[in-house]
Amino acid sequence: MKIVLIYSGGMDSTTLLYQLRAEGHDVRCLSIDYGQRHRRELDGAREICQALGVEQRVADLTSVAPLLAGSALTSADVEVPEGHYEAENMKLTVVPNRNMLMLSVAIAWAVSTKCDAVAYAAHGGDHAIYPDCRPEFIQAMNVAAGLCDWHTVQILAPYQQMDKGDIARIGTDLGVPYGKTWSCYKGLDKHCGRCGACNERREAFALAGVPDPTEYADVSTD
Repeated sequence: MKIVLIYSGGMDSTTLLYQLRAEGHDVRCLSIDYGQRHRRELDGAREICQALGVEQRVADLTSVAPLLAGSALTSADVEVPEGHYEAENMKLTVVPNRNMLMLSVAIAWAVSTKCDAVAYAAHGGDHAIYPDCRPEFIQAMNVAAGLCDWHTVQILAPYQQMDKGDIARIGTDLGVPYGKTWSCYKGLDKHCGRCGACNERREAFALAGVPDPTEYADVSTD
């Protein structure tokens, strides 16, 4: 299949990139700059795509950032919460309608280049906090992708019933260079080790039983 992958440069989308290529698909990557605090992830995405020789485009959606206010990822006056994703304050990291925006741009590129599908790495651990990672949302977007143009595109989300530990195991087997991926929401030089994304990243490697190559500013594991 010819596939457009929504590619952030994080653990999940990098694992999916390696998996789709291992399965023999023709993959091109779409990264989105929506004014996120952690734009450091785009550097990792670019480096990995260049190393693999994969086509990557970066869509500049920074002009819509003021319309996405209220999220810790897009508003400088909202602090990035620390702790685990189960905590109520992690809803501060929800960016309004982010995945629909990303999927819409990816579908447009897929239609214009006659690709078969758009893939994104929403996983089971996202469901509680991120509404646009739920199976119901994915199903609805798949229907929309089949109706928006004469050229039908399907939405692939193969990790929607997996947790991040499952993804880390898959990626380790595929040789994913996790040390080059980026998860932290704070946008520092190192992973902070305290935000929800960092906690989830640490726990994923622990659940998978594989070494964590990440350099954290906070090295404690409590």
